Amino acid sequence: MSSPTCRSGSRGKRPQEGYNFQMKRLTFCAVLVLLAACSSSAQQVKRPTQTDVVAIVGSVSITLAEVDDKALEAPTSNFSGTLSQALYDARRATLDEVIASKLMDDAAKSQGIDRSALVEKEITSKVTPVTDADITAWYQANQSRVQGASLDQVRQPIRSHLTQERMLKVRQAYIDSLKSRTSVKIMLDAPRQTVKMASGSPSRGPANAPIEVIEFSDFQCPFCQRVGPALTQVLNTYGDRIRLVYREYPLPNHPNARQASEAGLCANEQEKFWPYHDRMFANQQRLGAADLKQYAVDLGLDATRFNACLDSHKYAQHVEADISAGNAAGVNGTPAFFINGRLISGAQPFEEFRKIIDDELALKKR
Repeated sequence: MSSPTCRSGSRGKRPQEGYNFQMKRLTFCAVLVLLAACSSSAQQVKRPTQTDVVAIVGSVSITLAEVDDKALEAPTSNFSGTLSQALYDARRATLDEVIASKLMDDAAKSQGIDRSALVEKEITSKVTPVTDADITAWYQANQSRVQGASLDQVRQPIRSHLTQERMLKVRQAYIDSLKSRTSVKIMLDAPRQTVKMASGSPSRGPANAPIEVIEFSDFQCPFCQRVGPALTQVLNTYGDRIRLVYREYPLPNHPNARQASEAGLCANEQEKFWPYHDRMFANQQRLGAADLKQYAVDLGLDATRFNACLDSHKYAQHVEADISAGNAAGVNGTPAFFINGRLISGAQPFEEFRKIIDDELALKKR
């Protein structure tokens, strides 16, 4: 199960510059089997409690609670973030589905029809059919994901994928409409990471905004560039309720990334970080020193001041501090985001950001 992130072998995982063509939702059955005893056979076994002694060293007993305190915050190789994050994701996905099922059952009952008839009426019948033009457009826009396959070879998988995608979108819209007419309160707490702050980090939005999004990014990472439209949609949708903070996390397998991070901070010194940020992401294959200096000229910065800043590596320690803060918070690839401390890993669509932001705004109202 891969996520749309750039990774470095020197920080744990090998670089992943693409992801599987067959797009599937992440499932965490293994976590649930291990930690929630979800299988019928597991339910026959006595579930351990937090006070159970799981080891004895000499005369000292070690309880499950002591183990869990560390294990749940340990980074994992199979999931983004920590095991506690994976467990929360599994529980939340299941809880959302249980809530959706209950809402649809109630809706079917109120309309005097059975569940399958409701699904046909409110969801299936409203899904727009996938056309050959839709398939061709998707194929042309996703060449890296089809790995050289011809259009005829992947036509049916693309049709199935687009149909499922549209079905899920219509279903979610219907569930959202049911929620808007029913009182739904979710008390399941999400794990949060404390991200060590640094003065001078580029940001946009008011400092007292109820939602703080901390982004760890790499100017040479294609997925960091790809997530840009989703972030723009976040900012446009939520306005002054969002504060976006940009943190540097250049990967060592991207040779120009660290210098680009320093260049961005030099531009920030002249209050031109965001246009400079956009220029670098638009030119990821041209991030050499001469290119970086030319971008400063193009954007109207004081070139002499910018060049002196870049050549002296004025912000090298700032970049290193950002990397350390990211590592301490569990970042293992880019882009990574912390929304009020809640992790989103990879170039996720706007909907993934929306779900967490709406959750957090709802919590502020309680």
